[in-house]
Amino acid sequence: MVTQRSDRIAREQAALRRVATLVARATPPEEVFAAVAEEAGRLLGAHHAWMTRYDPDGAARVVATWSSTGAAVPAGTRLSLGGRNVRTLVFHTGRPARIDHSTGTPGLAADDLARKFDYGAAVGVPVNVEGRLWGVMVVASSQGEPLPAGSEARLAGFTELVATAIANSQARVELRRFAEAQAALRRVATLVARAPPPQEVFAAVTEESGRLLGAHHAWMTRYDPDGAARLIATWSSTGAAVPAGTRLPPGGRNAYTLVFQTGRPARIDSSTGTSGPDCDIASELGVRSAVGVPVSVEGRLWGVMVVSCTKEEPLPADTETRLAEFTELAATAIANAEAHAELAASRARIVTTADTTRRRIERNLHDGAQQHLISLALQLRAAQLAAPPRTGELMRQLDEVATGLVEVQEELREIAHGLHPATLAERGLRSALKALARRSAVPVRLDVRVEGRLAEPIETAAYYVVAEALTNAAKHAHAATAEVQVAADKSVLHVRVRDDGCGGADITHGSGLAGLKDRAEALGGRLTLHSPPGDGTTVQVQLPVEHVRSRPAVSMSAIKDDRS
Repeated sequence: MVTQRSDRIAREQAALRRVATLVARATPPEEVFAAVAEEAGRLLGAHHAWMTRYDPDGAARVVATWSSTGAAVPAGTRLSLGGRNVRTLVFHTGRPARIDHSTGTPGLAADDLARKFDYGAAVGVPVNVEGRLWGVMVVASSQGEPLPAGSEARLAGFTELVATAIANSQARVELRRFAEAQAALRRVATLVARAPPPQEVFAAVTEESGRLLGAHHAWMTRYDPDGAARLIATWSSTGAAVPAGTRLPPGGRNAYTLVFQTGRPARIDSSTGTSGPDCDIASELGVRSAVGVPVSVEGRLWGVMVVSCTKEEPLPADTETRLAEFTELAATAIANAEAHAELAASRARIVTTADTTRRRIERNLHDGAQQHLISLALQLRAAQLAAPPRTGELMRQLDEVATGLVEVQEELREIAHGLHPATLAERGLRSALKALARRSAVPVRLDVRVEGRLAEPIETAAYYVVAEALTNAAKHAHAATAEVQVAADKSVLHVRVRDDGCGGADITHGSGLAGLKDRAEALGGRLTLHSPPGDGTTVQVQLPVEHVRSRPAVSMSAIKDDRS
């Protein structure tokens, strides 16, 4: 007896050691389940062994099976609970359960498994993972062969190893899922930090969240004032995405309407049912469950992010929390874009106001001070003609005053021209640049290719870029020549000024180029400078073409020395 008992213990320890080794190697749980089913069945002299996991609805699903007869319970079999069988008893009590034909308890014979596999005795031991009932390990023997006493305790040694394997696997899954989530969030956050167009962020958020959460469809919508949801980004793992731009009218029981009404996350499962305008879309896509999370920007409800699934199982319980991390990044991108738009609009208003002030000063100088000086000069000439003979000294003094008046008039004209050249407003960019090239202290080759008249702020900005660059070429770069190229396509005006001077210009030094950079950016454009020491300077500007009035294309070259 002692030898038999020692052999049994040795066999049991060997079996447990083999399973423990699998667990220690982080073997996938399915392999551990299969090994446990076989080891336990053989060790206890059973004819059948299987492990089941309890589903949330209370059913038991077979995850591993073994049989010495070759007629095993198929893995994946879904067993309902009810009647007197070990899986049901363990589920209700959370404790080991035993049933065999000797007890005479009804219900076993009515069990489909007992009939199909012809067993009359079974022992089930709960599998508890971190304090909760996860499933049950069952061994069964054929009619007339009850399982040995103490089978429950011996089987519990295997279920403890199973529980460890499951807990380890879940921890690895959670860690991997956390790492994947952090990587996805980091990609979106990096994108947001680059301040790309919001649409690019929306598309990235939609795809990253859909993939991470294992959804089949994902979309982001923006609310219209009436509560309708307009799709601005969509993604699908099935290739059947809802088209961006689709407008979903308000109403019914669906995720986007519930979020609009409550301002809180909403969940729709197949068990709750849906209604409303998007039911046809959901039906066409095969959607069974959906979760929507609000996108709130600076305290106001802006839109909703929705992920949906076509499987019967609802989306995981933490979907709302994980999705909210992406909507926060989307909200940041929206707030940044709105702030950028407001800043650009403010800067554009400042530029427009400054240009308006320049024009008013130029007009006042022309209509006021300059006209007054002309009138005084005419009066002075009349006084000279009326002066008596032999007043040579007086005539000389009057001539000096007249010359001074002419010089002041010319200075005012130059000042007025620098404030806002009348030619620019009256005849457009081509004529203004031609006049500018002729007045330049550096010979200029001018090539203008512009179709029609551009919006006034764009023409003004282009003019001042060329004016400042030519002034710098003469005053600071000591250039011998300069080249100006201006061309417009359907959406952008390109301005390029290149000189052959000493180079070394720095946009951060002095206010001229910095002010032009601010002006360009205020209009939605950009200015770049390339000025290596000793190799000339190139100033390039791209400005958005807001508006073009019909006018024939112009291609022109003008040399400063050509005065014709």
